[in-house]
Amino acid sequence: MKFHCRILFLSLLVFIGVSCNSNSDTQRQEKSDSGFAVKKISDGDTFWIYNGTGEGEKIRLIGVDAPESRNVFKKKQGYYGKEAKVYLTNLLKGKHVKLEFDVDRLDQYGRTLAYVYLIDGTFVNEALVKNGYAMVMTVPPNVKYADLFLKLQIEARENNRGLWKQ
Repeated sequence: MKFHCRILFLSLLVFIGVSCNSNSDTQRQEKSDSGFAVKKISDGDTFWIYNGTGEGEKIRLIGVDAPESRNVFKKKQGYYGKEAKVYLTNLLKGKHVKLEFDVDRLDQYGRTLAYVYLIDGTFVNEALVKNGYAMVMTVPPNVKYADLFLKLQIEARENNRGLWKQ
C-alpha cells in the first residue's frame, strides 16, 4: 500500500510540475504574441522590455552590432554610436515589439537574444543594418538572417548610409 501511495504522490508531483511549466510557457507565448512594451533603450543594439516581472528584461539584438553610444568600462564611444542609439530610440520609444529567437536564447551576459519586430511588421535588426546604424555581427549558432544582414550592409556601404557616410 505504501508503495502505491508513493507512486501516486510522485505522479501527482510530476503532473503539477508539468502543468506549472506548461502554464508559464503559455503565459510567455501569450505576452510575446501581443507584444512587449519597450521600457528603455540602452544602446543602438540593446534595450529593455516590460515582461511582467517588474524588473524588465534586457534584449540584445541578434546579428547586429551598433557602435557604443557612450564610454562603458573598457569600451569607448564609437563613431556613429550616439546616432545609432537615437535611431533605435525613435524606432522603439512608446512601441510594442515581438521577439523571435534563434538557437541560443541568452548571451554570456545573461541578455535575451532576439530578432525584434514592431507590431507593424518592421524588422528592427534589419532596419539598423539597412540604414547604416549597425554592422553585421554573426555569432554562431544564431545565424538565421546572416546572409540577409550581410547583403543589407553591403548596400548601405555602397550607398553611403549612416556610419558608412564618406
